[in-house]
Amino acid sequence: MRLYKQLIIIILVSLFLSACSSSNSRYSMRHDAAPLRAPTELEMQDAIVTQVIKSASTTRPYEVLGKRYTPMLDETGYSETGIASWYGRKFHGYHTSNGEIYDMFAMTAAHKTLPLPSFVRVTNTANGKSIIVRVNDRGPFHDNRIIDLSYAAAYKLGYHKYGTAEVKLEAITLSDTHARKTYVQVAAGSTLANIEALASTLREQYKLPTNIVEKDAIYRLHLGPIKDAQHAQQVLETLKQNQFQNAFLLYTQ
Repeated sequence: MRLYKQLIIIILVSLFLSACSSSNSRYSMRHDAAPLRAPTELEMQDAIVTQVIKSASTTRPYEVLGKRYTPMLDETGYSETGIASWYGRKFHGYHTSNGEIYDMFAMTAAHKTLPLPSFVRVTNTANGKSIIVRVNDRGPFHDNRIIDLSYAAAYKLGYHKYGTAEVKLEAITLSDTHARKTYVQVAAGSTLANIEALASTLREQYKLPTNIVEKDAIYRLHLGPIKDAQHAQQVLETLKQNQFQNAFLLYTQ
């Protein structure tokens, strides 16, 4: 009987310590996982490059797993090729390194030394797909990986099922985006699902990126940017011949 009581006490203490350990953990999930749904076309739009104030607290050298990292003070001209991974549900809703909230459906990323925040073009070297993400977190802390993308970003690049992919990184600053851009506004509507379906079709047909802009509950589908003015005019004429008579050219800075 005495031995039985001792066993009960040991079990209760173990459960208590396990509960304490679990409650002190930063994340509620032990292992990362994909979300329960796919990201929408609207969620997978490129991050908009804007003027940002760099986080001073993230410019100091730091150490993780015995390795020391020194963040860059200026990302201008940065370019690198390596392996990208992605992170999802385990980190969703928690603070990033610069104090923002991580959203696995936003076009964001983690990098070990880029200034926070900053913007990077990421290109999947296997399929040529390219995106722009906002870097607002630190990581990934694996020697063979150079960037951790949000699930939505990895999904758009086409490697969310594989875990990793070889990518090329190119830092983008506001000065890189000053050139005038040409888009074709194809259509507008109040049903996002219809606009997203059309975007997917046109993106494949014209081999051009798409952008959906929402204002006053109306979703406008833009095809582009298109660098060459003559190409833009050709795309517009083709669209007008294929049932999109109200399509028009749109110029932005």
